Amino acid sequence: MLAATGARSGGALGISVVDEQGRPIDDVAVYVTPADGVAGAAAHAAGEQKAIMDQHDMQFVPHLLIVQTGTEITFPNGDNVSHHVYSFSEAKRFELKLYKGDVYPPVTFDRPGVVVLGCNIHDGMLGYVVVVDTPHFAKTDEQGVARIDGVPSGDYVVAAWTPRARPAALPPTQQITVGEGTAAVEILINGRLSPAHEHTVSSLTWDRY
Repeated sequence: MLAATGARSGGALGISVVDEQGRPIDDVAVYVTPADGVAGAAAHAAGEQKAIMDQHDMQFVPHLLIVQTGTEITFPNGDNVSHHVYSFSEAKRFELKLYKGDVYPPVTFDRPGVVVLGCNIHDGMLGYVVVVDTPHFAKTDEQGVARIDGVPSGDYVVAAWTPRARPAALPPTQQITVGEGTAAVEILINGRLSPAHEHTVSSLTWDRY
């Protein structure tokens, strides 16, 4: 168990994600939830948070978006061609039929889980929304590092998700204790990872998620 010293005011987490050769992995969703399973007081009401999943150059931007349960996401189309955005994922099934610009109201993501996005016109377009039941989340940068600030003192479970790993190969969760200062956490993802952009092509089947 990793621990940070300190007390009630809480602190921060510095999370690094690496592969089995020790190389950093970027664009990994990391998040912490209370070890007792009780949602923290910092959780926001549904609809209070907003996010954007844009579309540029026939791609979803960002490729991976992590949000808290209840967040409203808009899907503007910044391309000069029409897109038809949809998801079959259990966490959120929806469809935004053929459109350009910003014509649809936000979609509320009200269930935790991974939502895989596609375009009915352009099979090579894939994006991911990771919906989590916590306000404490981040994505790793090019150095494979993410920082989560303002975590109240207590015991937490740290989890990570990336589309580059098969679900069965995702790393196990870790339990940590947060106090004042910064707790350092390293997450190791074993096994073969798909190349950084291989999962944007149409050969990836939806039953993977």
